[in-house]
Amino acid sequence: MKNNLTFREFYKRRLPHIQIAGATYFITFRLANSLPREVLNKLAEESQADKVTKINRETARRAWFAKYDDYLDKALYGNLYLKNERIADMVAESIQFRDVKVYDLIAYCIMLNHVHLVCRPLTKSNETYFGLAEILHSLKRHTAREANKILQRHATFWQDESYDHFIRDDAELERVVKYVLYNPVKANLVKQQTDWKWSYSKYEV
Repeated sequence: MKNNLTFREFYKRRLPHIQIAGATYFITFRLANSLPREVLNKLAEESQADKVTKINRETARRAWFAKYDDYLDKALYGNLYLKNERIADMVAESIQFRDVKVYDLIAYCIMLNHVHLVCRPLTKSNETYFGLAEILHSLKRHTAREANKILQRHATFWQDESYDHFIRDDAELERVVKYVLYNPVKANLVKQQTDWKWSYSKYEV
């Protein structure tokens, strides 16, 4: 019997989610209330406008995500709980803990209010794949609980829905990993990507 966390090839909430067996994914999840409603509405309107003008789907997707991530990088709205080193360390440890258990971890970067994760879900003993929803539910639930202990609060920590995109080939994988590792430089947090403590790549880039 399937539930909402089981691997599904397609499902849609506010964003569409496509899963392909054996694929590698670029995932971004953010803190709750890290983007104001007016920004979310603007992004939604621009996404609809792209559909009307029939812009190339891949080009439109990249442009939409670039705007989305730029808003997050500016960190102008909401709490920056991931700036707390204890919390960032705990999230990094939780991401690494799941490597070879539920996914093959390729890269990640923990920013002030969001996280980029590149991974390939693994198969279970019954030969079905771990679903992205299942992976993120476990990761976000655990890290939210531990972060709230550190903060001594009881409130929603992560935004419920995440952004995900399946990576089509090795060239795109290299581009995405470079983007993830360079994000702290892009956001003016460090001058060199190697200076950022909360990032990792399985491969040399």
